[in-house]
Amino acid sequence: MMTQLKATFRRSQNTLLQDAAGLAAVLTIMAVALHLPVFS
Repeated sequence: MMTQLKATFRRSQNTLLQDAAGLAAVLTIMAVALHLPVFS
């Protein structure tokens, strides 16, 4: 299992920065959405 994880990490190093930026964007959207007032 560790060899599979290491191989996956080596293959995904090129997109690691893009994945981190996407995660930051999703977290920001969720934080903003949670703080919006609710109109009912």
